[in-house]
Amino acid sequence: MRARRHSLRLRLLVIALAWTLLSVALAGWGIQGLFRQHIQAQLQSELNIHLNHLTASLQVDERGRVSLSSQPTDPRFSHPFSGLYWQISVPSAGTRFAQLLRSRSLWDAHLPDLVDGLEPGRDVAMPASGPGGERLRMRVREVHPAEGPLDTLILSVAADEALWAEPISRFDRMLAVALGILVLGMGAAAWMLVGFGLQPLARLRQRLAALREGRAERIEGKFPMEVRPLVEDFNLVLSRNAEGLERARMQAGNLAHTLKTPLAVMAGAAQAEDPALPRLVAEQVEAARRQVDYHLARARAAAAVRVTGLRSPILPLLQGLVRVMDRVHAERGLVYDLSGVAEDLVFRGEAQDFQEMLGNVLDNAGKWARSRVCVTACCQDGELSIQVEDDGPGLSPERAEQVFERGQRADERTPGSGLGLGIVRDLADLYGGWARIETGRLGGARVIITLPAT
Repeated sequence: MRARRHSLRLRLLVIALAWTLLSVALAGWGIQGLFRQHIQAQLQSELNIHLNHLTASLQVDERGRVSLSSQPTDPRFSHPFSGLYWQISVPSAGTRFAQLLRSRSLWDAHLPDLVDGLEPGRDVAMPASGPGGERLRMRVREVHPAEGPLDTLILSVAADEALWAEPISRFDRMLAVALGILVLGMGAAAWMLVGFGLQPLARLRQRLAALREGRAERIEGKFPMEVRPLVEDFNLVLSRNAEGLERARMQAGNLAHTLKTPLAVMAGAAQAEDPALPRLVAEQVEAARRQVDYHLARARAAAAVRVTGLRSPILPLLQGLVRVMDRVHAERGLVYDLSGVAEDLVFRGEAQDFQEMLGNVLDNAGKWARSRVCVTACCQDGELSIQVEDDGPGLSPERAEQVFERGQRADERTPGSGLGLGIVRDLADLYGGWARIETGRLGGARVIITLPAT
């Protein structure tokens, strides 16, 4: 278990670190590209500013002599091979330019010639080689003076790529350090989050171990709200299991207790060689069978309550029970009215349990009814309410509650075991419903049973 927990922690850390590294790498790549574009655009803008200054300061006299009214102010133009250059030239024979003026930074060198692609009003940007063989970014403009014998002048400004490569390199180093610190911080945060996040699960595992070893009956302790629903569900399952176990023990004890009496009676009759032994054995066996059926019905209902998806349409079940009651009470000519039961009503439980409950209620109503038994049913708020009413003598409120106790009958002269209505209430309770008896509109007893519906 400990190895699996560490494996889970390691997997979570690896996944968190992998996503962190990927996210930081993509962010760094994007920031680096944006900064590179910014520096390059800034360099081109600077070259354009110097080119505009040369154009504005350009002067040509009547003899064709070219001069500048003001020199560019950038001190790098005054230092030889500083990396920033300018020159003014005129087209010469072939593709060569005749240099007229140049910056001191060029010393005695010449910027590359460019003829193709030049046209008035359109600057041309191009890479070039510098005086020392370095790579240059050059911007060239064609100008036509308004005065003087010169028709065309070529103005060129160039800068060493190192001027923008060095800031980019410095920025890359700073960005790498910053992103490295960010990765370390996010990795530490991921480790802490995983460690603290799995602590509630480790505490839950300890509580479950205590349950397994019998040192606790439920999961106790403080848990975060994300884990609390899981703990509550665990405790609910434990409570239901404990209730089911207690119910099974009680039923086993009740069954054993109820079987003692018939067995003792039969054993005593057998020892005394009672001539009525066969009849006595038959009576006691029947009593034992009823007790076994009662407890089996409770056990089956308790198991069915935990099964999901059970659906039992009640009208076909009631119609089948009425056909049985017609045969049981055929000599009395009773009328069973099911007109108050809709076809779409469905009980959320076992059909056999529904038949057990309503069979006892209909049989009991048939014993006391004078001529009619009326059954109605309705569904409201997820509850199925079934009413069975007869036109018999009815029951007082005190007797109405007593008949739900096991072994109690409304009239001792009427045959029966006294278990029927007790089974009805027990089964209804197991399904989360209830059962009661009150006075009906027909003057007799009205049994109301509430059960879960679908």
